[in-house]
Amino acid sequence: MIRRLIPHPWLSVTLVLVWMLLVNRWAVGSLVFGAIIGVVVPLITAPYWPGASGYSKPQRIPAYLAIVIWDIAKANFTVARIVLFMPRRALQPAWIAVPLDLRRPEAITALAATITLTPGTVSCDLSEDGRALLVHAMHAPDPEAVLDEIKTRYEARLKEIFE
Repeated sequence: MIRRLIPHPWLSVTLVLVWMLLVNRWAVGSLVFGAIIGVVVPLITAPYWPGASGYSKPQRIPAYLAIVIWDIAKANFTVARIVLFMPRRALQPAWIAVPLDLRRPEAITALAATITLTPGTVSCDLSEDGRALLVHAMHAPDPEAVLDEIKTRYEARLKEIFE
């Protein structure tokens, strides 16, 4: 019964918290309205979540996030060094097609977001069949090394988490 009323409990909790933060006032009326939003929105969107399964190894998410945060911090310094000190003619940008082993859309989205969040790289396109991701690297003297890093550092971990 409760699962039918609240099909996605974490979404409901998140919606209530976001509503309370947006209102910026802890009143009973705001909390009640947030709870209504937290129940109604997941009920309305439930048909669009067919077959959405959870994570196979959610305990690995904190380690993955730590790696991503570390890589973002490190890449910020690398990009700053490139922008400030490297002559423009020395830049070696590259387009890299990353063949994907991931199949779940959530995992592919997480990989694309990770790549885009890391300064110096951006995921630009997903192939129509969902088997390759096109990535642009601002400076990649060795595109194969960038490809290997994406595959081993991010995709392999996401595969463990999602599949």
